[in-house]
Amino acid sequence: MNRILLADDDVELTEMLSQYLAAEGFSVDAAHDGETALAKARHDVFDLVVLDVMMPRMNGFDVLRELRTHSLLPVLMLTARDEDVDSIVGLELGADDYLPKPCNPRVLVARIRAILRRAAGSHAGDTSSDPPQTLAFDDLEMQTGTRSVSCGGQPVALTSTEYAVLEVLLREAGHVVSKADLSERALGRKLTRYDRSLDMHVSSLRKKLGSLAGGEERIKTVRGVGYQYTRA
Repeated sequence: MNRILLADDDVELTEMLSQYLAAEGFSVDAAHDGETALAKARHDVFDLVVLDVMMPRMNGFDVLRELRTHSLLPVLMLTARDEDVDSIVGLELGADDYLPKPCNPRVLVARIRAILRRAAGSHAGDTSSDPPQTLAFDDLEMQTGTRSVSCGGQPVALTSTEYAVLEVLLREAGHVVSKADLSERALGRKLTRYDRSLDMHVSSLRKKLGSLAGGEERIKTVRGVGYQYTRA
C-alpha cells in the first residue's frame, strides 16, 4: 500500500481527499502547514507528497525547495487555478507534476498513480520488462537497472519524471520525439494545449546535464514538433 502525505491547510478538503484516496487503496497522512509537512516528509517514509502552494508557516514552494536539498521524494503540487506562474515555479523547483485547484479527485488519483509508476520504472511506453540496459552517449550514461544517471563521470540526481523524460529521449537519440508522444510515454497522459510540464522538465534536464563538450546543445528543441537528444 502506497503511503501519501497530503499537505494542505484546507482541513475540510484534506479530509475529503484523504477519504477518497483511502478508498482507492492509499494510506494517507495529513499536514496543515508547511513546517509540519516538511518535518513529516523528512522523518517519515512516504511514497509521494501532494503539496499545496498556499500554506501557513511555510509555503509549498519553500517546502519543496528544502525537500529537494536532500530528497527526490515524488511531489505533486496543487496550484491556484489560472495561476500558471505557480505551476512553472513548482516544476522549476523539482515538482514531478502539478494540478490546479479545485481538482477532480479522480484526476488526482490518476496523476498520483502515474507518478508512482514512473518512480517504480513502469511509466507508460517504457521497456521495464526488458533486461537492464546501459544507455550511453558521449559523456552521459544511464543505467536502467538501477535508474541511475551520470554525466562526465559524476552522478546526476533526477526526479522520477526527469528520469522518465530523459529515458525516452535517449532511447530515441538522434530522432525527434514529438511533445505528444513524449507526454504519453514519459508522463503517462495525453498532452493538453496549455500544459508546460514537458518544457519545464526538459529545461531542468538541460541545467543538470549541461551542454556537450563542444558547446552543442544536448537536448535540442525542434520548434513546433518536440525534442531531440543530440547523437554524435
